[in-house]
Amino acid sequence: MPAQKIETGHQDIVHDVAMDYYGKRLATASSDATIKIIGVGSGSQHLATLSAHRGPVWEVAWAHPKFGSLLASCSYDGQVIIWKEGNPNEWQQAHVFNDHKSSVNSIAWAPHELGLSLACGSSDGNISVFTARTDGGWDTTRIDQAHPVGVTSVSWAPSMAPGALVGSGLLDPVHKLASGGCDNTVKVWKLYNGMWKMDCFPALQMHRDWVRDVAWAPNLGLPKSTIASASQDGTVVIWSVAKEGEQWEGKVLKDFNTPVWRVSWSLTGNLLAIADGNNNVTLWKESVDGEWQQVSTVDP
Repeated sequence: MPAQKIETGHQDIVHDVAMDYYGKRLATASSDATIKIIGVGSGSQHLATLSAHRGPVWEVAWAHPKFGSLLASCSYDGQVIIWKEGNPNEWQQAHVFNDHKSSVNSIAWAPHELGLSLACGSSDGNISVFTARTDGGWDTTRIDQAHPVGVTSVSWAPSMAPGALVGSGLLDPVHKLASGGCDNTVKVWKLYNGMWKMDCFPALQMHRDWVRDVAWAPNLGLPKSTIASASQDGTVVIWSVAKEGEQWEGKVLKDFNTPVWRVSWSLTGNLLAIADGNNNVTLWKESVDGEWQQVSTVDP
């Protein structure tokens, strides 16, 4: 498929791009405080501009379509907004969360099997998880001071326990999160009886500077759990654990010698896309012997 250049129409830096479930629309988040919805396919067309944030918008995330046409956004202004599409390309604010006292840097919808649930990480050090109730309200659980100097990123674990496909019967879905912070660490959290508790001891520490992004890999029934973390220090670390309760082990995929901004897994979890400070996007794959190899470069 040839590369397609898309003019977003933003007046400032674009911080995030998210494709909807069907691959038909993009949502973009920008320092101009707006979100743009762009149709992609034969050419690109501007469908809507969402304006309500009072500062740079850092991330956007589409909910699973089984919950309707919903988009979440988070901003430097401390707000998290849930947008709902009524008539095609007519978006309204369905809910605004003002729980955080400073910039909300990262948002992530839970696997749809867990219901409509949004995790948010903030510079105030806290993580909040908002879960929709059937009556239209929202319940909130919190991880206070998850990374006291600031949370940069949050990512959900797959809802199916590692190896569940080869195990027997249906297991209870797993509620787990990974987070990265300005304390240079990655942490794993698990929901026990309605309370989030740290699920890795000690915190995962191999980075020498801020963790910029974390991404939990889909496991598709594989026996191990895998998290990729990207850091200001230039490295990407692949963390894995074979069985529940064992120690996570980290391995440096590569030192890019420039800050690494984002890491993103393919749907099958076998390819990792990495965006670095030299404006390169590269794709990586784990070989049979466990070494990571670059398989391609995405041309700008």
